[in-house]
Amino acid sequence: MGSINLSSPIAIALVVLGLGLLMVVHEAGHYLAARYFGMRVTKFSIGMPPVLFRLQPKDSPTTFQIGAIPFMAYVQIAGMNPLEEHDKKDKGSYANASLLGRIVTIFAGPLANYLVASVLFFVSLMATGERLPTTRVEPMPDSPAAKAGFVAGDKVLEVEGVAIKEWDEFRKAVAARPEQLTRVLVQRGDERVTIEVTPKREGDQGRIGARYIEDVRPMEVKKALKASVLLPPMVVSELVRGVVRMVKDRKLELGGPVAIAKEGARAVHRGAGDYLWFLAIISANLAGFNLLPFPALDGGRLLFLGYEAVSRRRPDAMVEAQVHVVGLFMLLALMVFVTFGDVMGKH
Repeated sequence: MGSINLSSPIAIALVVLGLGLLMVVHEAGHYLAARYFGMRVTKFSIGMPPVLFRLQPKDSPTTFQIGAIPFMAYVQIAGMNPLEEHDKKDKGSYANASLLGRIVTIFAGPLANYLVASVLFFVSLMATGERLPTTRVEPMPDSPAAKAGFVAGDKVLEVEGVAIKEWDEFRKAVAARPEQLTRVLVQRGDERVTIEVTPKREGDQGRIGARYIEDVRPMEVKKALKASVLLPPMVVSELVRGVVRMVKDRKLELGGPVAIAKEGARAVHRGAGDYLWFLAIISANLAGFNLLPFPALDGGRLLFLGYEAVSRRRPDAMVEAQVHVVGLFMLLALMVFVTFGDVMGKH
């Protein structure tokens, strides 16, 4: 995998396949939970129409299908639409299922992504070893760091004459100097080079668009297992902090499908371990994102179920349906916006 070009069809195909599998995992979580509680799942679709393949096993209420557009996956559970007419005696309807059954069914999708993230982190750690942060940098394309002359592998030694021993020290030193010319001393091979860079202001902090290059060493199974349990909540925590920061700063900082595909292609280029690590991060983010209390997301549906649990009565079906429809259109608009930003080079 190491020789795959970032723009090669194989790299793009692997990224699309990986992301598609994570979506299938999410919907499989919903499907398995719904079936466990006796709900009737009428459709399990991988991809969007037009339909290329369709199969309904004998004695199964579910039609499994594959769409031509490799984007999204979904399960259709009878009675899940708040406005859908349903027979109150239909034991297979989501609308007639227990409150616990409905909560578990909605929560099972993000949970599946969360658990798969742990598995992917474990396999990646065993394949590539333990990743140790360093002060060696990799500039992002078209970033202040790249324009200033940083080269992948440069080891940061000093910022404005202050010694740097850990990556977090470098990050804080840069963050404290938004829009200020900053001299950074780096080790490049056998020579020391001073680079002058001006951090871009983002909120009240400075950013130069560089990330650290990790050192890797073999990892014990026990340690890898422990790390694979701890890493997903760390990813979700960072997602939540990012959302809070965007709300606080009133500035959108999201990467759309194009940015994700590019990052995935870079991971493919670096090797199987990095590709699995990339998928693990995306899977954990899918779990966290879907649990955000926003309409149309699983978190939004859980809010309505929470209201039912507290008030002991179901929310108005029309209100719930309209809220989810509005939320869906807002999410689609957001996707179009961030994709446009990716194409125009803003992310």
